[in-house]
Amino acid sequence: MECRPACAACCIAPSISSPIPGMPDGKPAGVPCVQLTADLRCALFGKAERPHFCGGLQPSIEMCGENREHAIRWLDKLEADTRPAMPATL
Repeated sequence: MECRPACAACCIAPSISSPIPGMPDGKPAGVPCVQLTADLRCALFGKAERPHFCGGLQPSIEMCGENREHAIRWLDKLEADTRPAMPATL
């Protein structure tokens, strides 16, 4: 499967904990990556600077669904399901 044109859900919805050029502390969930171009493409695609996480996230029918909104909802849920638990306060 190939990425849907003008989607960029995977460049916005998930958090990225590793450094990204222009985002040395990574990227919070829901924040567009600074490497996302105006036409919703990755400026680092195919470059060594592209974070491993980004290259590992591959489009799939399950993730991408029929439209961008599905992809954002799916990635938001994945983000919530994999967020580390907050420690209990004493």
